[in-house]
Amino acid sequence: MKQFPIFIFLVSFSLIVFSQKHKLDRISIAITTLHTDLPFGSFGKLFTEEFHPGIEIGTGFNWKIKPKHEWFETFKLGYSYQRFVQHTIPFYSEFGYRHNFLKTFAANVALGAGYLHAISAEKVFKLEKDGTYKKKTNVGRSQAMASFSVGIDGKISSSGAKLFLNYQQRLQFPFIRSYVPLLPTNMMMLGVKFPFKSK
Repeated sequence: MKQFPIFIFLVSFSLIVFSQKHKLDRISIAITTLHTDLPFGSFGKLFTEEFHPGIEIGTGFNWKIKPKHEWFETFKLGYSYQRFVQHTIPFYSEFGYRHNFLKTFAANVALGAGYLHAISAEKVFKLEKDGTYKKKTNVGRSQAMASFSVGIDGKISSSGAKLFLNYQQRLQFPFIRSYVPLLPTNMMMLGVKFPFKSK
């Protein structure tokens, strides 16, 4: 993507602006696993078949808080490895809604978008004019991504730390322009969120 430097600048600028007007108040870390399939197409496989590992860290703030409702924003950076396919490094933001049940449990839904850097998990070769193949430097490709997430969380300490489980449907594009322009991925995230007070 030729627009990559502009995109990174806009996201970074937005993060700075948001953190000034809305104080970042949490940090999260999660382990992830994923499968390439249509939306909800491999939900069961995320628990029963091969593990494609990853990790994701994040932060965020609330736009609006009421006793049972919250509108929130997150900023996330991650890494995932899909065997024989690719390594991915996503950097994205989500806007979401959380509904609080009782005093300890909540359910949430969120939409996200951002940048994803994809690096082939296999060697890449280029066909030369003389008919031979030459190994290419594998620095990866700039991609865009969009996401839809649903999840639950619950408090696990008096300090406000929460354990969460999220299911995410991620769309990566353009994956391979000629025949797979849009790659859908199902992902499961298990992690912990810790509150903090920013100065």
